[in-house]
Amino acid sequence: MMVAPACADDYRLLAKARLPRFLFEYIDGGAYDEETMRANVAGFQAVRLRQRVMCDVSQVTLATSLFGMEASMPVALAPVGLAGLYARRGEVQAARAAEAAGVPFVLSSSACCGIEEVARNVRRPICLQLYMIRDRGFMVDLLDRAAALGVDTLMLTVDLIIHSPRRRDVRTGLTGPQDMRARVNRFWEIIRHPGWAWDVGMRGRPHTLGNFAPAMPDGAGLSHFTAWVARNFDPSITWQDIDWLRAHWRGRLVIKGIMEAEDAVAACDIAPDVIIVSNHGGRQLDGAPSAIAALPHVVQAVAGRAEVLMDGGVRSGTDVVRALGLGARGVLLGRPWAFALAARGGAGVAALLEMLRHEIAVAMALTGQTDVTRVDASVISRHS
Repeated sequence: MMVAPACADDYRLLAKARLPRFLFEYIDGGAYDEETMRANVAGFQAVRLRQRVMCDVSQVTLATSLFGMEASMPVALAPVGLAGLYARRGEVQAARAAEAAGVPFVLSSSACCGIEEVARNVRRPICLQLYMIRDRGFMVDLLDRAAALGVDTLMLTVDLIIHSPRRRDVRTGLTGPQDMRARVNRFWEIIRHPGWAWDVGMRGRPHTLGNFAPAMPDGAGLSHFTAWVARNFDPSITWQDIDWLRAHWRGRLVIKGIMEAEDAVAACDIAPDVIIVSNHGGRQLDGAPSAIAALPHVVQAVAGRAEVLMDGGVRSGTDVVRALGLGARGVLLGRPWAFALAARGGAGVAALLEMLRHEIAVAMALTGQTDVTRVDASVISRHS
């Protein structure tokens, strides 16, 4: 029995034991053969840091700013869909943990807890992630809802114009034919996990997609989600559609899903405040390079015209320092916080963030760094 989680992967093991298999595999899996998902983690492991000594690192400062707001460290919680199924009212618990830790929280538009529910449970402004959907009228309504709640940062995800198949979800019956066999399999998994079934399955209701519910007249439950995405996410969008978004959104704009230099330049031409290097955690184009490998090329192409962050494969504070050394201002954390939430609720997310804080401080001290805002390429080793 595990006494206490010692790293992000320990929370993954705890989540695997607590969640019904179809939910665990939904978080843990990637597209097709999962090459890009594995490359995200391996890419970090290939980056070596320069060990420095005798540098007076008695005072190490982690404070920075992300999305125009103060952050206690260069980490934000990435938008993760369906988090309300990992723990009871999961998005609210995660947002509270992020607020207590002093880091930004980005609410997925495909969250179980709608933006109104999350916003009334925290004092710190939250960021809203959005996909471009065909019903522009609904989008205007959602943007108005967000603005009325004090949201000042919108994160547009541009790499999910179509839903890439994830084979694990087919095998567990989460997607694919919803016949009797699939329903029985899900029911069996639920009763095999009575702790989750009572705390989340029963006490965590309603299990709907709170932000999209007004646009889903046939129901906003999990069983309707994939089919609704296929019908409503807009694959025709181009950079010109950002003009439409700008006309209806006066707040800060973040573009998430950039992997190539030419796309970074095109994004900068429409003047976003932040660009996020991301391959959707390996959940979209399988065979794409790791996000950390793409990061330096995007940073060079942006040339200071926008703040650059990244996500995909971040598993430790050491990884955070690696990303900073390659030009990111900060990172977004995805699967690790979802697993920590599933394992131990908001307390798990809080503990994970504190673990990361300590790991960042240690990595900075051992690379001779004292100010997280000044970490640069000098921390990256050119030796194998």
